[in-house]
Amino acid sequence: MEKAFKSLILLLICLSFITGCKNAAKQGDANEMVLYSALAAKVRGLDPGDIGDTTSSVVASQIFECLYQYHYLKRPYELIPQLAAQMPIASEDGLTYTIKIKKGICFSDDPCFKDGKGRQLVAGDIVYAWKRIANIKYLSKNWWIFDSRIVGLDEFREYTKTCKKAIDVDYSYPVGGLQTPDDFTLVIKLKKPWPQIVYLLAHLPTAPIAKEAVDYYSKDIINHPVGTGPYKLKIWNRGSYIELVKNPDFHDEFYPSQAASGDVQLGLLSDAEKKLPLVDRILLMNIQESPPRWFLFLQGKIDLSAIPKDNFESTIDQRGGLTEDMKKRDIHLGIFRDPSTYWIGFNMEDPVLGGNKPLRMAISCAVDKAKFIELFTNNRAEIAYGFIPPVMKSYSSAVKDISPVRYDVNRARELVEEAEKIYGGKIPKLVFTLPGTDVVVRQYGEFYSRCFKEAGLDIEMEYMDWPTFQDKVKTKSAQIFSLGWIADIPDSENFLQLFYSKNVSPGTNNFNYSNPEFDKIYEQISVMPDSPERTKLYRKAEQIVVEDCPAVFLYHGVAYVLYHDWLHNYKPHGFGYGLSKYRRIDVKKRAAYKDLLKNIK
Repeated sequence: MEKAFKSLILLLICLSFITGCKNAAKQGDANEMVLYSALAAKVRGLDPGDIGDTTSSVVASQIFECLYQYHYLKRPYELIPQLAAQMPIASEDGLTYTIKIKKGICFSDDPCFKDGKGRQLVAGDIVYAWKRIANIKYLSKNWWIFDSRIVGLDEFREYTKTCKKAIDVDYSYPVGGLQTPDDFTLVIKLKKPWPQIVYLLAHLPTAPIAKEAVDYYSKDIINHPVGTGPYKLKIWNRGSYIELVKNPDFHDEFYPSQAASGDVQLGLLSDAEKKLPLVDRILLMNIQESPPRWFLFLQGKIDLSAIPKDNFESTIDQRGGLTEDMKKRDIHLGIFRDPSTYWIGFNMEDPVLGGNKPLRMAISCAVDKAKFIELFTNNRAEIAYGFIPPVMKSYSSAVKDISPVRYDVNRARELVEEAEKIYGGKIPKLVFTLPGTDVVVRQYGEFYSRCFKEAGLDIEMEYMDWPTFQDKVKTKSAQIFSLGWIADIPDSENFLQLFYSKNVSPGTNNFNYSNPEFDKIYEQISVMPDSPERTKLYRKAEQIVVEDCPAVFLYHGVAYVLYHDWLHNYKPHGFGYGLSKYRRIDVKKRAAYKDLLKNIK
């Protein structure tokens, strides 16, 4: 009875999504291309200056653009101009960067502009966006990008502290390191060399934003994105779906005509030099439970999908390829290593955990990483011993040898006894916060609970939706939490900044970790160009963190992505934001899928 009831509920959920999205995507033209996708978590907001999560980035990156972007097809990853007219010109001392901006690029039409007509993008929009992140009243989680980098920007941040409200900040306040000699030239003056700057100029939070939009929508700007990108927000039905439509005034950008080896044979140049975007609309359904997402994918209502753990064996055969059932459905598989690391994080400012290394080590010894990977990823992951993922140049397998912890329940119990001596009594109940409320996340919680209890620790699990979880972590209110990081840039510095003391919450250092020796190395490498010496320092910095145990480093992800035969131009991308503009839908093949399903037993 219970199983039948659950099946009925699942069917009703799926039908409600199908009906809702049909209503949202009524096609006036049978040849209209609509990309259907699903979001596994709620979108926190669509204001690029304060975006720090993957889900919000996936949506906002279709609407906003940066100065630079990664070539869609080339590997290794290559930066190319997006809003910029060319790659930046750097001075000999590496302290000044001059960037020319393309002319004729306009913000999308919106009521915030005069007569509702989007105006032309100018260099000042980039300066405004960066000053806004620096404004301490804005409380952006992305200040870490610019902290102590640009001449005069830290002083501007200090000035904003004297203002009562964010609205009182005078954005004409001069910043010597951000100059606009004319409307289409940006000159950046740095305090010290910053070789990685060009990567950050392709990172969503650095996207320009129109001051008119911020003034018009105020705090509601998170719900009213106004960008220069290929798509515009049409509908945001919170908790249900987001609909994006093609921006009719999108500037000229074309599908690439150059590719990596083998891409031609895969058909990835069939749309070479066609104007982007190719897809007319994007429907992003908010489906936090895995079963309904999977059901909709198999029914052809979603164009691409990850493989839920409970469906892996029926999808992937023993040789690592697709099963016959998947092949009959004309489904394709893409596999790639994520530039990612996932962990159990400790709040180092917590009075129980922060000053008690044996307790943190005990928890690390209590968690069976291999079993977790087997149970919850179907072995689609690699055990992590540090935070630098294997796809990064500075990764070293030697981190396994320097890690002070291994899965060992007996050792965990011994460490708990040491921890109790430091604490002065029995360790109180610990609170572990997880992002998500669905069945799989609760299974994570049950697994972790068993690990903690086997070590002799009392644990309480709490489950929150993604926005609430983020707020709790950012306000230093979480004691233990489950999180991870997918690289923003192809450089390990992006992971090191997660442990830099100046980036504590609400910044990216959610561990609120501080180690002067680590900070010194981080500040040294942040001004160094790529070199063997810098790689050695990266590894030394990682060793310091691993020995301090501010987290249980769990695993590095390996992504398995399925997509239907009618979805063209799919290529795995480690920095895959804003890529929907390259997709193409064969609407006839999609329409024929119903008949194909009838022939599958």
